[in-house]
Amino acid sequence: MQLRIRTTDTGVLLDELTGRMNTAPRFFQRTAVCIDLSDLEKPPEAQEIKAILEAVRRAGLLAVGLASASSEIEALEALANAVNLPILTAFRPASYPVAAVEPLPRVAAEPVESVVGIAAMIQQQLVRSGQQIYARNRDLVITAGVGAGAEVIADGCVHIYGSLRGRAMAGARGQLSARVFCQEFHAELVSIAGVFRVFETLPAALAGKPVQAWLDGEELHFAPVGT
Repeated sequence: MQLRIRTTDTGVLLDELTGRMNTAPRFFQRTAVCIDLSDLEKPPEAQEIKAILEAVRRAGLLAVGLASASSEIEALEALANAVNLPILTAFRPASYPVAAVEPLPRVAAEPVESVVGIAAMIQQQLVRSGQQIYARNRDLVITAGVGAGAEVIADGCVHIYGSLRGRAMAGARGQLSARVFCQEFHAELVSIAGVFRVFETLPAALAGKPVQAWLDGEELHFAPVGT
């Protein structure tokens, strides 16, 4: 998971993180995160990054690495050495809300390729708890279901012709037009281009129904399929 910050004010950061943690404490508690510094006006000083890491720790998350824009790689290397953390990636991501958490695909950072014209990845078996399926530069189609504790990720759209009980993440590399579709909605988490909602904040009226999710600006919307 990736945590993007836009301020070095640790009080503001801790308040924001605590508020997000409280929406789903069991889901986020002790989650490993990469700290993305790309949206800061300038690279933080060593003491500032140490204070940021302490705020992240106090919020209940575990910082495991740093990331920033490729143009700031030298400053990032100095910070990483100062706090003894690895650099997990160095790229310029799309813009998301303050402290948004987004999936970090387990591949080397590369330019985003168009998903147009690339055949969808098809998963015909149930995605079970603990499994992760990732469709790179394409849509993901699941003809069975997604179990609780499972994770499905696509750079394009996610289509689930069955029950969604785990986590679905579309537009993993910043495609704002990506959508999530499912036949039976019981999601733990839905994310599009890094903007996410967890099960405590998902519309209860849509439980068990065919649902689609899409992004409008910085707000994630849900509605029955066909509306």
